[in-house]
Amino acid sequence: MAAAPLPPAAPSLTPETAPLSEGARIINTFIAPSKTFTDLRRSAAWWAPWLLIAVVSVAFIFTIGKQVGFEQISKTQIAHSKRAEQFDKLPADQQAQQLRLSVKIFQIFAYGSPVLILFLTLISTVTLWATFKVGFSAETTFGQAYAIGMYAGLPGLIGAILGIISLFAGVNPEGFDINNPVGTNLAYYLDPDTTGKFIRGMASSLDVLIIWTIVLIGVGFASTSKVKRSTAIVVVACWYLIYKLLSSGLATLG
Repeated sequence: MAAAPLPPAAPSLTPETAPLSEGARIINTFIAPSKTFTDLRRSAAWWAPWLLIAVVSVAFIFTIGKQVGFEQISKTQIAHSKRAEQFDKLPADQQAQQLRLSVKIFQIFAYGSPVLILFLTLISTVTLWATFKVGFSAETTFGQAYAIGMYAGLPGLIGAILGIISLFAGVNPEGFDINNPVGTNLAYYLDPDTTGKFIRGMASSLDVLIIWTIVLIGVGFASTSKVKRSTAIVVVACWYLIYKLLSSGLATLG
């Protein structure tokens, strides 16, 4: 009697198709980003990179408060603004009052950075997702686009960690620039007293970590849709250039 044919074996998942853990996604963002972003088709969860970025951001702010001081940060910000001369003419009590208010506002925004990250990522996601959806018929969902933004922000951890190290290594409190704490971009090496704000703003766009993030976002949209990788990166870079032109222009007013 002939033996009954065996049922076909169920196909096993290959390493390329196996779902990634949150830890693997984070690691692969740095060494094999296409794997992370392709996995977003399966799950668009973004809480892990956000939590990691939030913790490191708060640690960086805490270190600034300890090594530089929020009052000194406020003094530096005022000194480099157009109201510096007006501030110097105020009586000592009014100067102290304005500094206290400035410190409180700074602390609210600084320690509220985890929430601020959610909001800023939302704004950039809306812009980019709409652009790719309307202009390139991208298949990327809004949830996937939001997760792309979160994972693509992970290189910023390197800047924060370098900032913490430099602060503990010893930094001149009066020379510390909260808007440009580490030398990953051209603006860091320009003298704020002799260089215009627009030039410094545009020079800050030549940042290794920001360029890395732009490339990651492009890879993310290419991995979750049929948009070519080079096209996606150029689109993201163009939007960032528009943002820097606007923000650098507005900086000259303050």
